[in-house]
Order: sequence, then C-alpha cells, then structure tokens
Amino acid sequence: MDRKTKIYILIFALVIVFGIAGFIIARGSPTGTVAVITIDGGEYSRIDLSRVKESYDLEISTQFGTNIIHVEPGSICVSDSDCPDGICVKQGRLSGGGLPIICMPHRLIISIEGSDIDA
Repeated sequence: MDRKTKIYILIFALVIVFGIAGFIIARGSPTGTVAVITIDGGEYSRIDLSRVKESYDLEISTQFGTNIIHVEPGSICVSDSDCPDGICVKQGRLSGGGLPIICMPHRLIISIEGSDIDA
C-alpha cells in the first residue's frame, strides 16, 4: 500500500470512530421527558414519557370542552378534540422540546419540561 491509501484508511477509520462516539453521546444525553398538561393556567397532570411502557388515551373533559390525549412511550399528542378549529390535533406529536401543543378554545397546553433547547 502506498502512503496515500494509508492516509485515506486512517481518515475513514477516524470518521467512523467519531461518528460512533457522537451517536453514543447524543443518545445518552438527557432531554426533557416530562409532559406537563395545563388547563386554564393550572397544572392538570404530569406524565413522565420515559416511564410509559404502553400507549393509552387520556380523556380530559372540562367546562371548556373535551380533548383526547394520546400518550405513548416518548411522545404525547392530542388525538381528538371537539374544539371548532382542531388545530391542537393538527400540531402532531410532542416528544422533546420545542413548541407546546395548545388548544386555545379549551385552554389546554401540553409542554415538555426539562428540554435542552437554547432559544
């Protein structure tokens, strides 16, 4: 083997090693996993998504309306709502930091607590 080939092999090996190390570090870093459900400004429930083993639905009926919250390992979403616009259902799953799920007519907010978002 010539010197140029050895350099390419070394670079390729380093890329693989750093890629695996980065994956291990990123996978092991803690992110927010506690979903906080708030209704009309008051805390309704806290769900540790990292401890959820099986998916389930949570029906929340208040004077403002009814929402069906779908909880699964690592994520949460509003699967059904009787609000007029349904924007909360269209917001999709929440699994880490980022924007909360909000249902304005029902005064419902679902957010993830403890995420590593740098805004």
